[in-house]
Formats: sequence, structure tokens, C-alpha cells
Amino acid sequence: MTKISETFEARGHVMISATHKKSFEITKESNITLRGDCIVAVGSSKGAADLSDEFRRVARNDSAKITVVLSAEGTEEKAHGRGSSRLSLNHPTDLVARKSNYACGRTLMISSDSAARDMSRRFVRLIRKPSCRIIVRLVAEI
Repeated sequence: MTKISETFEARGHVMISATHKKSFEITKESNITLRGDCIVAVGSSKGAADLSDEFRRVARNDSAKITVVLSAEGTEEKAHGRGSSRLSLNHPTDLVARKSNYACGRTLMISSDSAARDMSRRFVRLIRKPSCRIIVRLVAEI
């Protein structure tokens, strides 16, 4: 079994609503609007294009399992999904976990068991604070 992880930082934002029912997004962008209802972290130190070659290799396997762990102020949210040979992981700013099987340059994983609206409202209240530091841990294994 091969298991690769990446850990990086992002932060909260006052405009985070986390109400999207099919995906959640982590972005390097620092400004968002209410239309970005899938966004759960901003100011990320990594976008899809910044992931290591080894992580990408594992995530692009159709049998890969991918886990995203978001930690903020002692609270944690986890999402589990799958990798795909269709993942290009080449977007410069965004990482998107999707409940669907849709894949584009921003897609981190497909068949996610969680979307933005599935996150606890306690966690969402925390990540609405611009001062909130969010630790993002990605794990891909085959």
C-alpha cells in the first residue's frame, strides 16, 4: 500500500457560508463573495498545481482513496472520496472535493461523502473568522 499526505495552511473568511450541497473548495484567493457558497478556506498556501508529484501520482489512480481533514481551533471536519485517472490537478489556486464524478483541473477528489453544507455549523462559525487558522491535511492511498 502507498500512502502520501500533504499538510498546509489556509484561513477563514467572514463571507464563508458553506452551504453548497455538492462540493467544498479550498482556495489560494483571499477575497470571496457570498456566491462562493462551496468555499471553506481562503488564503491557502497550496492550489491543485502545488501538490507534490507523488501525491498527484497516487490521486490519479482509479482505486485511490482520498481523505481531506480540516482542523481549526481544536475542531475537525473530515471528508472521504476517491481519486481518478481523470484528475489533472493543475489549477493554480483551487482544490475542490466533489460528491459527483465530475473532474476538471480544480478537482481534488470525486465521490466525496461530504460537501460544504454537511460540515457542522459550529465549525462553519469558526472558519468565518478571518483570524482563524485552518490546517488542511490531504491523504491519498492505494
